[in-house]
This record gives sequence, C-alpha cells and structure tokens, in this order.
Amino acid sequence: MTNSTPLLLSGKEVAKSILMRTRKQVHDALDQGQEVGLCVLQVGECEASSIYVARKESRAQRLGFVSTTLKLSTDISEESLIEQLHRLNTNPFIHGILVQLPLPSHIDEQRVLDTIDPSKDVDGFHPINSGLLSQGRPNFVPCTPKGVIGILNHYQIPLSGQHAVVIGRSNIVGRPMAQLLEQQNCTVTVCHSRTSDLKSHLLTADIVVAAVGIPNMVRGEWLKQGVVVIDVGINRLDDGSICGDVDFESASKIASAITPVPGGVGPTTIANLMENTWMAFQRSSKG
Repeated sequence: MTNSTPLLLSGKEVAKSILMRTRKQVHDALDQGQEVGLCVLQVGECEASSIYVARKESRAQRLGFVSTTLKLSTDISEESLIEQLHRLNTNPFIHGILVQLPLPSHIDEQRVLDTIDPSKDVDGFHPINSGLLSQGRPNFVPCTPKGVIGILNHYQIPLSGQHAVVIGRSNIVGRPMAQLLEQQNCTVTVCHSRTSDLKSHLLTADIVVAAVGIPNMVRGEWLKQGVVVIDVGINRLDDGSICGDVDFESASKIASAITPVPGGVGPTTIANLMENTWMAFQRSSKG
C-alpha cells in the first residue's frame, strides 16, 4: 500500500529558530559595543551566485551583522584573489569569510579555500575543519549538511541504527553529510552518479539524502516503503521551474516523510551560515 500523505519536512521552522536565536545574540553583542563582521567574496557576475549572495547579505544585515560583499572581476588572477583573502584573514573586524562558489576555471578553487583562516571559515570547507569533522570534533560544520541534521532532529526522525544512503560525494555536502549521519549512529552508504545499480542500494535505505545535482534522478519505485527522503538538490529546468534530485510526485507516494523543493533544506543553509559566523565571533572574542 502506498503512502499518499507523507510528512512534509520544511526547513522554515528550523531556520526561523536559528535566526531568532542568532539575532538576539548579535544584538546583545551590539548593546555591548561589539560588532560581528561577515565578508563574502564573489568573483564574476553569475546570476545564480549574485542572487544567493544578495540573500546572504540581506539576511546578515537584518540580524545585525556588519556584512560586506566584495565583488571581483571574472578575470581577477588567482594570486590577487589570495591576496584579498590574506587581508581579510588579518582584519580583526572580519569574523567570518566565505568565497562564493563556483569560481572561474582559471582559479584553483581548493587553493583559494585552503587560504581562508580556519577560524574564519564559516562555510566549513577548509581541510582543517573537514578533518576535525571527520574525527567527530567539529569546528565549523558545512551549512547544508548541518541543516539536514537540524531538520531530522526537529521532526524527531529516528537516526540511531538506521541505514542511510547519501547520493553525492562532494566536500560541500555528500562527504560531510555521511560523516554527520555516521556520528548519529546511522549505518551509511555513499553512492554517486557512477554507482552501479543505484536502485539496489536505495531499496535498502531507511533514510535517503540526495545531493548529486541531477534533476528528478531518484524515482519512487527505487525506494523502500516508509523511507525518509531528504532532497538537497536545487535544479532549474528549461521551462524555468525548480526541482530537486528526487522525483517528488512518485517519491511522495512511498516516503513516510520528505522535504519539498524549494522550502526544504534550503532555508536552513543561510541560517546555519549566520550561526557559524556568530560562533566565529564568539571564539575570537574569547581570545
């Protein structure tokens, strides 16, 4: 028998709680004459990146952060970009730094991310922060995987002992997602676009996290009855509409709980970025 009314796992309430708490903390700091500084570097004028950066800046300012966006030319050299980061690393008024991805092809993305001071790496992509996360003692957790765990906990989805399948192996979502689920005592299988017979893995999963960037890749007939589905994907189709990596219509007939796209994981990502920036400020103020 199929399930036609799965629980919709909205990230909006989770994000609202994070943002309300962070706003109070930031305003308490302001009352003591302390400002929390966030700087975003954007290289080029990619429309999607520009929209996302504008949302980050707007949210940060509404919370009371001192937020700055440095928009740099597409043809900036790698060395010039790294010099900018060195200046931000030594600026005591900047507590959080992030570089909007993707970067132009002539720039070594990993070298740039490695340049960010780990104590200001609020995206959680620096190898030191990745290593700490892998050891179960995180400094900054990447914002999207952190949001997924927040949603699962908010809706009291059981994790311990469950089999979780993560589709995607990026350093931004897939790998840290698998580590966080393992730390919640899940048994984790990591799949990706080249996994042979993906369906056979998914049919054994209690929890599926799709983060592979392929529109509607996961079909309902690939899923076990009652599965919990977290769709991280945000894909724009030719007609301008947005969909996830999971075919929502077919999957929602099988799943016991599922995130919508948009409105699922997305709202928690920026909220966690704000929380990570507050944490960076707190640690810097403690010396």
